[in-house]
Amino acid sequence: MPGIVKGQRWLDRHVKDPYVQAAQKAGYRSRSSLKLLEIHQKERLFKPDMAVVDLGAAPGGWSQVMAKIITDPKGFIIALDKLAIAPISERVTVLQGDFTEPETLEKLNTLINGRKLDWVLSDMAPNFSGLKSVDIPTSYYLAELALEFSTQVLAKNGSQLVKVFQGSGFDEYHRQLKQLFEKVTIIKPKASRADSREMYFLARGFKL
Repeated sequence: MPGIVKGQRWLDRHVKDPYVQAAQKAGYRSRSSLKLLEIHQKERLFKPDMAVVDLGAAPGGWSQVMAKIITDPKGFIIALDKLAIAPISERVTVLQGDFTEPETLEKLNTLINGRKLDWVLSDMAPNFSGLKSVDIPTSYYLAELALEFSTQVLAKNGSQLVKVFQGSGFDEYHRQLKQLFEKVTIIKPKASRADSREMYFLARGFKL
C-alpha cells in the first residue's frame, strides 16, 4: 500500500507540474526538452551546422529540440538508445542499440562517415531503486560511459552536456572533465525540480 500511495503522489505532482504542462503544450515528448532549451538559451550552445549525438535519447525530447536548431544540411543529429524511438524528424537519424557495444559503434561510424562530433548529449538516468547508495553510483557509471564515448568521437574543441546527480562521485567526475575540457560549468536548470539532486555538467573545448 505505501508504494501505491507514493506512486499516486508522484503522478499527481507530475500531472500538475507546470513544466510538464508546458512541454505537452509545445508538443515535446518529455519534460526534459525544456531543460535543454533553457540551457541553450542561456549559453547559446548549438549552431545549425553542428554534428550531434544524443545518448540515451528515448523518448526523443532532446533530439526534438535539436531538430529545430540543427537545420543546415552540413549538420546532423543521431538519437541513440537501446529502446525503440518513434520517428522524430527528417533531421534526426534514430539508431537503436547499446553505444558501449562494438556493433552499435560500427553502425554509428558508418552514419557519421568519418566526421568528428561537435556535441555529445546525455540525459541518461538509471532506473531508480529509491536507494541513494545504489542509484547515485549507477548514475555516475552512466556518466562515465558517456565521457568515454565522448573521448572517442568528439572533435577538438567539441563539447559534452551530461546529466549527473549530486552525491558520491560528483567531485571526481568534475575533476575528470576539467582534465579533458577547457571549460566546465555546473548547471541546475529551473526546469529541474527543486527537490531533485539532478545537475548538468557542461564541458566545452575538448582538448583531444
